[in-house]
Amino acid sequence: MEKDVWIGFDLGGTKMLTIAYRNDWKVIGRRRRKTKGRDGAESGVQRIITTIHRLLQENEIAVERLAGIGIGCPGPIDLAKGRILTTPNLGWDDVEVEKSLTKAFDCPVRVINDVDAGVFGEYCFGAAKNSRCAVGIFPGTGVGGGCVYEGRILQGAGVSCMEVGHTRISSSTRSSGYKLPGTIEAEGSRLSIAAEAAKAAHRGDAPYLAKNTGTDLAEIRSGALADSIANGDKVVEKLVQEAARAIGLGVVNIVHLLAPDKVVLGGGLVEAMEDLIVGTVRETARKSVMSVYRDRFEVVAAELGDDAGVLGACAWAKQEITQSKNA
Repeated sequence: MEKDVWIGFDLGGTKMLTIAYRNDWKVIGRRRRKTKGRDGAESGVQRIITTIHRLLQENEIAVERLAGIGIGCPGPIDLAKGRILTTPNLGWDDVEVEKSLTKAFDCPVRVINDVDAGVFGEYCFGAAKNSRCAVGIFPGTGVGGGCVYEGRILQGAGVSCMEVGHTRISSSTRSSGYKLPGTIEAEGSRLSIAAEAAKAAHRGDAPYLAKNTGTDLAEIRSGALADSIANGDKVVEKLVQEAARAIGLGVVNIVHLLAPDKVVLGGGLVEAMEDLIVGTVRETARKSVMSVYRDRFEVVAAELGDDAGVLGACAWAKQEITQSKNA
């Protein structure tokens, strides 16, 4: 049987999305499911496997047709073994993703960082096409980063890198899932914004948010923050701007280190408030970089939405698996 189907999988902090593609990138099936990450790594991996099985069953795709699977996972990845080393926002450590999926589907599997996957997707199909150096920053539950340099994902010696969210940009004592305070993630993630917005709602400073969403962090998602701002909660708008300025300072550091020609901002938070966030990040970065770099980079919004990570993971797997077969 011809192996003409590729599976892309994006394991997010709250959701998982998987899509089946033909060799020509035509979509032949997709499935979305909640992650339930805190239930534990073992049940989480089983959830990944059953999600792919259901995708295949629903679209009448035989397992024997699978040419390969690419999966993007949050946190640092052991590239040689396809193993999640740690995911602060899911609570998973030392998870053998590649080994488990290879056994379940009997096909080659490639595991990469989820934001690396998203940036590679935008490089291949979206906002970063034809870039020499593209950097992606995706604020959400945390703040992830990735870089594609001359067509290759920038990676360390056997381990993923570009953990932009865990770089320090302020003397603040605020922390995130990682112990170092004052990081981009601590200052600029959707979770950090939501925590401060909940306090504002409780104090009566964000009346629309308090009335329509409340103070439960699980409910203060990107859309709720955007609605709050649209309906006059100025304090929430200020919180989002402050978070975007923190990300902008991170962009300054990246520009000084890598001189990317394209900086792509993605994720649900950016999609919900694109003009506010992208505009603030762009203004902060351009104002703060050395003058020689000011006109050498663009800050743009991602174009592919939720499909970026799935497409990128699949495209990377297809590229790597094909190259290894031809070597």
